[in-house]
Amino acid sequence: MSEPRDTPAELRAHGFPVSAIPPEQLEVLCGLSDTEFQLLLDIKMRLDEAAPEVQAHSEIAGAALF
Repeated sequence: MSEPRDTPAELRAHGFPVSAIPPEQLEVLCGLSDTEFQLLLDIKMRLDEAAPEVQAHSEIAGAALF
């Protein structure tokens, strides 16, 4: 049997701004299944990887497109 996940700590470790998440939303995140939680982390990783490209476009175009 696996130990329960410490969702706020894991979110924090993956760069989520836990202190800025409203309690109601944090409760939903804490209720995610392991599969849902892993999907959330995967999506966050892809968004983080795309961030430099998005940032470069906003600097070049002055955020006119975003």
